[in-house]
Amino acid sequence: MTRGFYIGRFQPYHNGHHAMVEHIAGEVDELVLGIGSAGDSHTEHDPFTAGERIMMVEKAVDEFDLMTYVVPIEDLNRNSVWVSHVQSMCPSFDVAYSNNPLVIQLFEEAGIEVNQSTMFDRERLAGSEIRERMVEGERWADRVPEAVAGVVREIDGVTRIQRVAGSDGS
Repeated sequence: MTRGFYIGRFQPYHNGHHAMVEHIAGEVDELVLGIGSAGDSHTEHDPFTAGERIMMVEKAVDEFDLMTYVVPIEDLNRNSVWVSHVQSMCPSFDVAYSNNPLVIQLFEEAGIEVNQSTMFDRERLAGSEIRERMVEGERWADRVPEAVAGVVREIDGVTRIQRVAGSDGS
């Protein structure tokens, strides 16, 4: 059995993340999804809480036939011990997935295999672009799985990000 690890801030979890999870699902038996910067919320950069992001991710990945563990990972701000921090918070895993150069470096230095994948429609699906669309009152829901759009609506996430950004979307 192979267990993979994939971390993201998921602010929000979007179709690019979803395509990555679908890709990973074809390579592993189980997946640990790390909710990065778990302690950050209620800002324009990080509007959603760890619990809200867990809801988004769990509801979205439910469509895959893949045992998934969603684990919040708080920032440590000490790169030299970050991998051991992640390992202490998660079920053990055999391979990590990332396109982030620092994350790749840290896992490789710790002797953990890292697989990269093609970025999926990166400009259109960047979290910053989706958050900006929310702030500006533009279309954003077509860039996230429907389950995630449902969570954002349930928590009134667009109003929150507009408030913390100092905008009413008009």
